Amino acid sequence: MRVGAELPPLQIPVTRTLIVAGAIASRDYQDVHHDAELARQKGSPDVFMNILTTNGLVGRYITDHFGPAAVLRKVAIRLGAPNYPGDTMVLTGRIEEVDGDTATVRVVGANGSGRHVTGTVTVTVPAGDAS
Repeated sequence: MRVGAELPPLQIPVTRTLIVAGAIASRDYQDVHHDAELARQKGSPDVFMNILTTNGLVGRYITDHFGPAAVLRKVAIRLGAPNYPGDTMVLTGRIEEVDGDTATVRVVGANGSGRHVTGTVTVTVPAGDAS
């Protein structure tokens, strides 16, 4: 782990199934995450991904890179442009700080409409397991 190192991008196809399954798995039953007609009635062109699904995908991105021994210490994200079915979200990351076996990674997830998610993840990787 070194400051300035870039994590390889991860492309995630945003499907209707991913959006609905993520909402159900996180017990978010807001209709805008599973009912396209009700989402349109509320001003959205379609269902859209919830923040809990996005948070999980950000965590997956970090642990996929740093390995199964990585421990997420803090995830601080902010949503921007929605993720709709048919989008592809591309996650990118850059190590901003390293303190021993702990790193802070700046993460951005963008789709065709702009930045869907921005934030930082603090991750601890036991010695010898860092990518």
